[in-house]
Amino acid sequence: MRLANKVALVTGAAAGIGRKTVELFIREGAQVIACDMLPIPYELEGLEGYELNVTDGEKCKELFEYIIKKYGKIDVLVNNAGITRDAMTAKMTDEQWDLVIDVNLKGVFNLTRYVGPEMAVAGNGSIINIASVVGEYGNIGQVNYAATKSGVIGMTKTWAKEFARKGAAVRVNTVSPGYIMTDILKTVSQDLLDQFSAQTMLKRLGEPEEIAKAVLFLASDDASYVTGHTLSVGGGMRL
Repeated sequence: MRLANKVALVTGAAAGIGRKTVELFIREGAQVIACDMLPIPYELEGLEGYELNVTDGEKCKELFEYIIKKYGKIDVLVNNAGITRDAMTAKMTDEQWDLVIDVNLKGVFNLTRYVGPEMAVAGNGSIINIASVVGEYGNIGQVNYAATKSGVIGMTKTWAKEFARKGAAVRVNTVSPGYIMTDILKTVSQDLLDQFSAQTMLKRLGEPEEIAKAVLFLASDDASYVTGHTLSVGGGMRL
């Protein structure tokens, strides 16, 4: 029960990595507030679902205030919500660029701007931002996505310094997944999936549970001396 008596907030929690993270956190004893633009389609003891568009700063503030009023604290924040709108640079529209920046970058900022300082006052906490190997290495046709995920890594390093600068044990880290078998990849042809698998040292795609386990490690006291770090979980990804 590595998260016993902890209150955790997880975004992008309706499916995929977010859902597996919520389920694992609850098994480890946490009270979890699971957020998504869609209603949370599952029920678990210790779970509270909440509909949230992370690009809406006022709604993010309302959620933060609601959690503090009801639970008194936020011990763990997982910024998982994210989207893709892929296109080659010459063909990328303003809408594709702006939407990905808004969700993947501003959406991470909108909650952390409230939760991080609150953790600093409380004296402890753990923030985990979900990036991507694309943010580390780039990828053809994903300049908008790569920019946001590189930005998330930069925000992680900045917040690790900011929120701990007065002596608080607030840790901020990034998990950087490779190709993970979420619903998005289930729409991809088998030929492409085989190519993705071949780009890894382990010759297979990852499972959402494997990312959730990395997030759990960083959320728990097992990672009490880990901060400002980017943990790549990509099977030895080679782009």
